Amino acid sequence: MNPTTESKRPNILLITVDQMRFDCLSILGHPIVETPNLDELARTGVRFDHAYSATPTCVPARAAIFTGLKQTSHGRVGYQERVPWNYQTTLPGELAKSGYHTQCVGKMHVYPARSLLGFHNVVLHDGYLHYNRNKHNIAVQEHYDEVDDYLQWLRGQVPGADLLDLGLDCNASTVARPWTLPEHLHPTNWTVNQSVDFLRRRDPSKPFFLWMSFVRPHSPLDPPQTYFDMYKDADFPEPVVGEWAMKEDPGLNGFNPVTSQGIVPKRRLKTAMAAYYALITHIDHQIGRFLQVLSEYGERENTIIMFTSDHGELLGDHHLFRKSLPYEGSAHIPFIVNDLGGHLNLASGFVASEVIELRDIMPSLLDAASTEIPGSVEGKSIWNLARANKELRENPWREYLHGEHEQGIKSNHWVTNGEEKYIWYSQTGEEQFFDLVEDPSELHNLIHQPELQERIQRWRSALVHELKGREEGYVQDDSLVVGCTPVAVLSHLRPE
Repeated sequence: MNPTTESKRPNILLITVDQMRFDCLSILGHPIVETPNLDELARTGVRFDHAYSATPTCVPARAAIFTGLKQTSHGRVGYQERVPWNYQTTLPGELAKSGYHTQCVGKMHVYPARSLLGFHNVVLHDGYLHYNRNKHNIAVQEHYDEVDDYLQWLRGQVPGADLLDLGLDCNASTVARPWTLPEHLHPTNWTVNQSVDFLRRRDPSKPFFLWMSFVRPHSPLDPPQTYFDMYKDADFPEPVVGEWAMKEDPGLNGFNPVTSQGIVPKRRLKTAMAAYYALITHIDHQIGRFLQVLSEYGERENTIIMFTSDHGELLGDHHLFRKSLPYEGSAHIPFIVNDLGGHLNLASGFVASEVIELRDIMPSLLDAASTEIPGSVEGKSIWNLARANKELRENPWREYLHGEHEQGIKSNHWVTNGEEKYIWYSQTGEEQFFDLVEDPSELHNLIHQPELQERIQRWRSALVHELKGREEGYVQDDSLVVGCTPVAVLSHLRPE
């Protein structure tokens, strides 16, 4: 064993990607995408096949990771930027206090952008954010020229370079083209370069916590040419389309490059899918590169690895795109843990079926680091679910997960145990019920099936329980109330 790490607590490596679907792993039998390094982490580690993002967009999802809180406690129940992050207790902060050297590389998506949130250091690239690209009323210290480390670095390599050079919007999930600069200048490579540099300059007397946070495969869909070429001629299966989904697109929304719904021209959609899968394989190869360097430093077996995404991507399922909706492509996420050194006695190659959520990351990693879990944390440590001791795995776990997202007319709430899912659209009153065991693609809405009404009512009552007392007024007389004004940020978090 490396003398600098002998008899010390394990290092913690949290790898997150942005907007990766739960099913985009070749070890799951995906017909197109190749993820050899993630497959190996799953093969020698544990995969959780019912992991969800309770509020599936970037900002609220990251609040859950940072705080270990459910959405009603961290206050972000939709997507809203420029709301200060004043959380006193955070994952990196608690690890730093307990003796870890803490570093984030890549995407944070907090406000103010350069907030450390408990990290000793942050090397930041949030990608293109509309508010800090605003040229007419943004403070200088908030402007992307001031806060983004990748863009500063890129302009040192390519004078005048910008995030807009490819002509792709940051939310264009249906339009793609290859990266035009050399591959080593891509933000995915940069994230790994900076993470490798952290291994060089870390304090060798301390265990480290590194959050390696990729901006891709979130659009822009701009993979290096080599990776795009791997997929451009693939025979893609058609996206799944439920019998309940839209069948026509009279407004031609599918022609909008940043659409969230619509029937997209087939060639355009095929190119977007090729680029999306290419970005995932590019990330996978770069993760493999980092793991090789980790081994060169003698730290691979002394490092506990957790891999997940902040939310998914609908990618044309039900003629829907992007995220925020309650369907599997949006809310269901990949989740892998790996402990090659055996610190946690995990059941190698095991697949856990319990429903876990992003708020479980903080208590799990604090637990792995032998660090006290603050009483405020609402997530739960997942390790007993993944251990070789079967008796530990049978301990009671949460019965279901409540998810939600403010999204205008599509504002939604949902509850699931991974086998069934009940959905309520708060502005229209529309309800859906899916049997995820028999119908994992959510093709058949069973909400009106007579023989299921008792089960559906139990789920409806569970949602009533979750929403009772909410400031929006979603529940009155133990019934769901349609049409209450939704908010993205609850009042206890809103600035005065």
